[in-house]
Amino acid sequence: MDRSEPQSEGKAEAQPNGHAKTPPDSTPQIAKRAYELYEERGRQSDPAVRDWEQAKQEIGKDEAQPHPKPENKAEPKPENKTAPSSSKKKTALVAGLLALAVLAAIAIGFGVGRSWGHSKNDLNRLVLYGNIDLRQVELSFNNSERIAEVLVQEGDKVTRGQILSRLDTCRLKPQKAEAEAEVESQQASVQKLHHGSRPEEIAQAQANVALAKADQVNAEQQWKRLTALSVLTTGRAMSQQDLDSAKAALDTAQARLAVAKEALDLSALGPRAEDIAQAEGQLRVRQAQLDLLCRKLADAELVSPCDAVVRSRLLEPGEMVSPQRPVFDLAITNPKWIRAYVSESDLGKVHPGMKASISTDSFPDRTLSGWVGFISSVAEFTPKTVQTADLRPNLVYEIRIFVQDPEDDMRLGMPATVSLELNSPARSQP
Repeated sequence: MDRSEPQSEGKAEAQPNGHAKTPPDSTPQIAKRAYELYEERGRQSDPAVRDWEQAKQEIGKDEAQPHPKPENKAEPKPENKTAPSSSKKKTALVAGLLALAVLAAIAIGFGVGRSWGHSKNDLNRLVLYGNIDLRQVELSFNNSERIAEVLVQEGDKVTRGQILSRLDTCRLKPQKAEAEAEVESQQASVQKLHHGSRPEEIAQAQANVALAKADQVNAEQQWKRLTALSVLTTGRAMSQQDLDSAKAALDTAQARLAVAKEALDLSALGPRAEDIAQAEGQLRVRQAQLDLLCRKLADAELVSPCDAVVRSRLLEPGEMVSPQRPVFDLAITNPKWIRAYVSESDLGKVHPGMKASISTDSFPDRTLSGWVGFISSVAEFTPKTVQTADLRPNLVYEIRIFVQDPEDDMRLGMPATVSLELNSPARSQP
């Protein structure tokens, strides 16, 4: 009895140093289930699957290898009591590899299943992702003057023709008044030339002719009397100077009569056509100056060119403006579009006028309708001019999907998801 007890104790203590049977573990069950999952997923080729195959082979070899019988030692070495055996190390390593292989197989199967489900659902539609885009306008004054007042704030909705800001016009108004007076004066001159001579002016010219004729008759009779008297007296009754004075008076009277007659003719004919044209040209110059001042006064009011929303108010009252300094930044609310990009492989599926459905994260329960309005003819992100077969699928083309947003909920830059129905026959723009 005393000899058998040490032997039994030696046998019990010798098991850790040999290939004794290890306690039961759940790793084989996990490995078995992982293998069943791998079989169900269709034996997909993947690095994780190859690890699984290798681990399975190692498990098979470990189970097939016969375990040698443990040797009975009466006094085992004390250091072997706590040190793990090589079999346990190998089992732990295999268990870790199996766990990693199981996780990899599950992840691969989940990804393949999800990808297969998406590809099945997207056969009749093309889903694109982009951002809301719209046109913007920077408004500035045409004149260089000081701002008198600003009438709108950021975020205000403005309509076409609405006054947004005004300039100081204390210098422009007097200039306009002066130009208006000059135009009126020149208009009167032109009208006077068009009307010609008045009847009173013609009668006055006729009276001048009669007066000149009377003077001419009187001078002629005086000269004739003096000449006759000189002949009767053979020059003794008067001097030669008296005869010359009478002759000069006659010539002067005849000239005045001729001038009076020509003046009467001019009064009857009226002004020259060239004089009228000159006066009309001066009138146009004055009118152009007046129109310029009126335009400057009109430009002193900054109006909205269209229906929009004020994005930025850049200047305040009292600041000097110029055509190079914008006062407002407006965002045009209509039209709006989603700027998206389609790959080269899907470009043939998209055509102008194709109907689209637009959704956003901000309004998940709402779906807006739209259509494809623009497809770029130039590829972007092009690596080089000549593309190889491997690089061609990486090309993308910009497209614009116009959206109908009657409630004006879409904001600039908002992410949006676009769904294009590939089997839609409609090609006309709504």
